[in-house]
Amino acid sequence: MRLLRQLMSDLRGATAIEYGLIAAIMSIALISGYGAFTGSLLGTLNNVESHISNSTN
Repeated sequence: MRLLRQLMSDLRGATAIEYGLIAAIMSIALISGYGAFTGSLLGTLNNVESHISNSTN
């Protein structure tokens, strides 16, 4: 019973969970931002390629 009370009063686990949640949210934001950036970059490069192809013909 004493061990259970010690675990309930220990706040280090809650802090670790909070940091884990923050890391997970940041990871999701970075991955989705990377996807949006990659799509935009590919669109720009395709546009440049088409302009170069049209100017050489």
